[in-house]
Amino acid sequence: MSLASTLWKYVKPHKGLAIINVLCNLGMVVFSVASIPALIPFLQILFGLEELTTEAPPLAWNLGSLKANFYFWLSEIIRTEGYNNALIYMCLGIILVFFGKNLFRYLSTATMAPLRSNVVRDLRQDLFKHVVQLPIGYFSSSKRGDLISRFTGDVQEVENSVLNSVQALIQNPLLIFGALIVMLFISPKLTLFTIVLLGVTGFIIGGISRRLKKQSGEVQAALGDMTSQIDEAIGGLRVVKAFGAEDYVADRFGESNKNYRDTLVKLLRRRDLSGPLSEFLGIGVVTVLIYFGFQQIQAGAIDVAVFLAFIYAFFSTIQPSKQFSNAFYSLQRGRAAMDRVQEVMNTANPVVDASGTQSVDALQRELTFENVSFQYDNADVPALDGVSLSLPVGKVVALVGASGAGKSTLADLIPRFYDVDSGSISLDGTDIRKLKLIDLRNLIGVVSQDVVLFHDTIRANIVFGAENATDAQVEEASRLANAHDFISEQPQGYATVIGDRGARLSGGQRQRITLARAILQNRPIMILDEATSALDAESEKLVQSALFRLMEGRTSLVIAHRMATIQEADEILVMERGKVIERGDHATLLEKGGTYARLIELQSADRP
Repeated sequence: MSLASTLWKYVKPHKGLAIINVLCNLGMVVFSVASIPALIPFLQILFGLEELTTEAPPLAWNLGSLKANFYFWLSEIIRTEGYNNALIYMCLGIILVFFGKNLFRYLSTATMAPLRSNVVRDLRQDLFKHVVQLPIGYFSSSKRGDLISRFTGDVQEVENSVLNSVQALIQNPLLIFGALIVMLFISPKLTLFTIVLLGVTGFIIGGISRRLKKQSGEVQAALGDMTSQIDEAIGGLRVVKAFGAEDYVADRFGESNKNYRDTLVKLLRRRDLSGPLSEFLGIGVVTVLIYFGFQQIQAGAIDVAVFLAFIYAFFSTIQPSKQFSNAFYSLQRGRAAMDRVQEVMNTANPVVDASGTQSVDALQRELTFENVSFQYDNADVPALDGVSLSLPVGKVVALVGASGAGKSTLADLIPRFYDVDSGSISLDGTDIRKLKLIDLRNLIGVVSQDVVLFHDTIRANIVFGAENATDAQVEEASRLANAHDFISEQPQGYATVIGDRGARLSGGQRQRITLARAILQNRPIMILDEATSALDAESEKLVQSALFRLMEGRTSLVIAHRMATIQEADEILVMERGKVIERGDHATLLEKGGTYARLIELQSADRP
């Protein structure tokens, strides 16, 4: 999608403001152009160059007739009221013209401000909405800091460069065109000469801007890399300090910071050259024009007043030309930023509802995996290879195995964080890809080892996804999660703000809040992924107690390294290298004396 069509997509909902802005720009152009010929009679009266008109010319709708009638009207004022009063009227007329010009100039700016802000707001909102809908796999290959940079730096660059330039790109060509029309009317020969000179200078200036887009893209990419390093360093500050790596991360950031600085300086040097170069070339054109114009005056082709008005008209094109040149430079930077935004917006989401999807509101019989295989992008071996299993309603199925065996991958396929490469996952006999995605995920609750909490109150974190819950329901869920007692001890109870990612709470407390969230949502299918792996013995006991309450009456898939969590499961599947190598209940697997029995033995030996 081109830059123009992308902008129009976001301007269209606010086209009323856009139309008003265009009309105000046209009004400003009309008054600006009108100020040029208004100076000619003013100067001719001032210098006494024009003879008074004694007879009224016939009135017609053309420039010659209008000019003749204006001179007759002015001559009448001079004859009846004198030169001084005529000069006063002319001064007032010029003031009125410039007042109209600047009034419309202000109105065009005033209407552009909300239009620009609305477009940027909508663009950022669409970008955020698209990003949060992308599959999990996208974020495993993308830097979070770079994404943040696109929300902030790139979108802001679109506003500063593109949207600010749009008005200049609309307004200034109209001003230049209007001034050229007046100049052409005053002296076609001088105007043609001027156009040739401007063409030469425009070619010189245009050559400088050819690398701006590429350099702007490099600047934004360098900013994204720097933002990523800030995000990683702050997010991992505990590890940085624990390993005494402050100097290392500072030096690493210093390299990125220097790269951004060097790239930015190259861009700014090229951009800043446009203003001085435009002014220098403009003055060069004026100098040549004055010389050529003087020759025309001596030859009697034009008088001094007309030539001064022509020079004023030409000067009226210099500032718009300079602004147009700067806007063109800015547009190149903005295009690079918009390309980075569009790169994310154009990323396809493979996990979407297909046409003809069905609604679902319950698990009636079972969830089944049939010969499921899956491989991550850029991975050498599959994460799952021909896995088949059944998760009957109301039953608990556990997955055990070494890290990297494919347990979490299998769990992630159920809510369609990824889609299978081959095979199928069915809910009550229907492939989950044929079910509405929102309905499917509304059946599933997830509690993982990676606790996700937000910088908000305890209550807000518990009701996340169930915002209409009552205080009584929140408290009941917290009691079932063994969380109510420690919440009540907090300074503001449920209204206590827990800090970034729950930093003000212990690991066990954070996990119990996520359990309260899962209990409150009351989903029929539960996925428990290493929910106690990072807890101490006391916290693990409290969380396990809450987990057993959570699984009561629900269909549960449990992933655990600690066997105490899964010994009561209805079926246990042992996984290795993406395959199920053993299955059965706890007693059956112990009797086999295979991998499961060895894991139990190793874990028992680790206990003091």
